[in-house]
Amino acid sequence: MKVNRRLVILSVVALVSLSGCARTGTEEARGPVAATSPAVAAEFGDLGTVCGKGSPKSAPAQGVTADTISLGVFTDLGFTKNPEFIEASEVFASWCNAHGGIAGRKIELNIHDTNSTEVRQRMREACRDDFALVGGGTGMDALGVKDRLECLLPSFPAQVAQIGSVASDLEISASPTTLPFHDIETGFRRWLVTEGYPESIGAIGMVDADSPVIKAFADKAQESFESIGAKIVYRDRYPVAGVSDWTPFAHAIKEKQVRGLIFNGQPSQLPKLEDALTSIGYRPDWIDAKNNNYRPGFLREAGRSIEFQNNVVDLNGVAPFERADDVPALRHIQAMFAEYGKSTEITFPQLRSMSAWLLFAKSAAGCGDNLTRRCVYDAALRHTAWTAGGLHAPVDVSDREEPIQCFNVERATATGWVSVPLGTGGQPYRCGIAHYRFTKDYGVPATLADVGKSMADLE
Repeated sequence: MKVNRRLVILSVVALVSLSGCARTGTEEARGPVAATSPAVAAEFGDLGTVCGKGSPKSAPAQGVTADTISLGVFTDLGFTKNPEFIEASEVFASWCNAHGGIAGRKIELNIHDTNSTEVRQRMREACRDDFALVGGGTGMDALGVKDRLECLLPSFPAQVAQIGSVASDLEISASPTTLPFHDIETGFRRWLVTEGYPESIGAIGMVDADSPVIKAFADKAQESFESIGAKIVYRDRYPVAGVSDWTPFAHAIKEKQVRGLIFNGQPSQLPKLEDALTSIGYRPDWIDAKNNNYRPGFLREAGRSIEFQNNVVDLNGVAPFERADDVPALRHIQAMFAEYGKSTEITFPQLRSMSAWLLFAKSAAGCGDNLTRRCVYDAALRHTAWTAGGLHAPVDVSDREEPIQCFNVERATATGWVSVPLGTGGQPYRCGIAHYRFTKDYGVPATLADVGKSMADLE
């Protein structure tokens, strides 16, 4: 059983790059984040003023007083050692509190470090203390979703990972990372094999970490590709703990003459596979590196392969960092991190976290003194074209099945990531995409009815 448990943990880490807090396996209450002088403007992109002063007097809900709002941030730092979500949350809270808080209430962060497997324990603490969950995520989030629904706790996650948690009730995704019944990468996959590299359509290869979680994720990709006429000629698995020598995989990929390669696994393993491919002089037309590798670190880790191999990723309609000169919302986030952050590089998941925080704050501010869970939830669902002030393509927050119909592609080069032209006349995204709906059963989202509740119980 210990071996199986470790495999499950590693498989989740292989699927997503998640974050945590500074105290392993515990809840950490940090109190109101310090409010310094407002060095960065309160007006964010086209949202106008998000945070500001007010004079609330009541305590209308759990976690809400006349002075503060207690909000939970789920993370996995105790296992992954990745603090990105907690830093994004601290940056946002510092900026917001410096301007007076959310309609006068200062943000108080409760950090819930699951250490990967302690999701239910942390969720029960969140149920006891928090008004809502905002800006975080955990790789094994399905473990706590029913506890969250039972205590009627709304969630504004940065990203969601597992079947059951994705698009579950009381979850409000500002920038979706996956969909329950549709393939969110349909537009990207279709572009790869019909426009970008049409000769690859008959020779797709897949390398997957060996676990049930990754298998389901990869099965969806295969079904989607085959629905547009692509042929999978090679599919192999590797141990979730990693591979010391990727040469046999490289030779197998070459033998099958793979033209397009999809890698479903830990970001740290892909550069090793690419190095093996480069060593034998084999270059597929494209490699889908996944957007958890959209970071400067990948360019360094890829070494000599960064010029020889062709890595592309789908950002799902989020503005790329290199377009900051054209995207005021990106420049604003850069200024916020420069003022309040600790890291030298902003990560892609942190952009999603900021979108979640902006959606929560904008929705909660509209509730004024009467800040209840029902009010903030209903207010969030009224955003049918949410862009986080111009940070990403429009998202219909009220639509859980197909909230976004846009994609954009980035390619890795030796000098940095670059946007791939999609024939959109200078627009950063291609939109109007009808996502492929899966025909196989991959599970369903958890609902309030699963725990004997309904929306009538939300107050």
